[in-house]
Amino acid sequence: MPKNKGKGGKNRKRGKNEADDEKRELVFKEDGQEYAQVLRMLGNGRCEAMCMDSTKRLCHIRGKMHKKVWIAAGDIILVGLRDYQDDKADVILKFMPDEARLLKAYGELPEGTKLNELIGGGLDDEEDGDVNDYIDFEDEDIDKI
Repeated sequence: MPKNKGKGGKNRKRGKNEADDEKRELVFKEDGQEYAQVLRMLGNGRCEAMCMDSTKRLCHIRGKMHKKVWIAAGDIILVGLRDYQDDKADVILKFMPDEARLLKAYGELPEGTKLNELIGGGLDDEEDGDVNDYIDFEDEDIDKI
């Protein structure tokens, strides 16, 4: 049998995310870049995103982020636009939820943008306060039956 000459397998690679908890500097877009919100994940390192210039683009997750930074639907990302393909872009950075709130507070994101916490809704969100799910019966009706 051959000897194992490596330094470990995939479990060794998984343990390298110690730096995620630290605060990082907020990155703003430059020319050739745009903010986007992920609509859905497509697999194979790709996702469909709606950019803030109201264009839907197919985004490719770069190799440095692939299998290290997990992107889900509803996340705010920074994409690099391509000069030769307007309908495709490359994911440069994923913003954490607190960073996305800061971007919205600074006015970088449009007001209508729903952040990840606001997508979906619970059963408790009833707009009409007068709606009851039960029926009131009077005691007199029961005696007549």
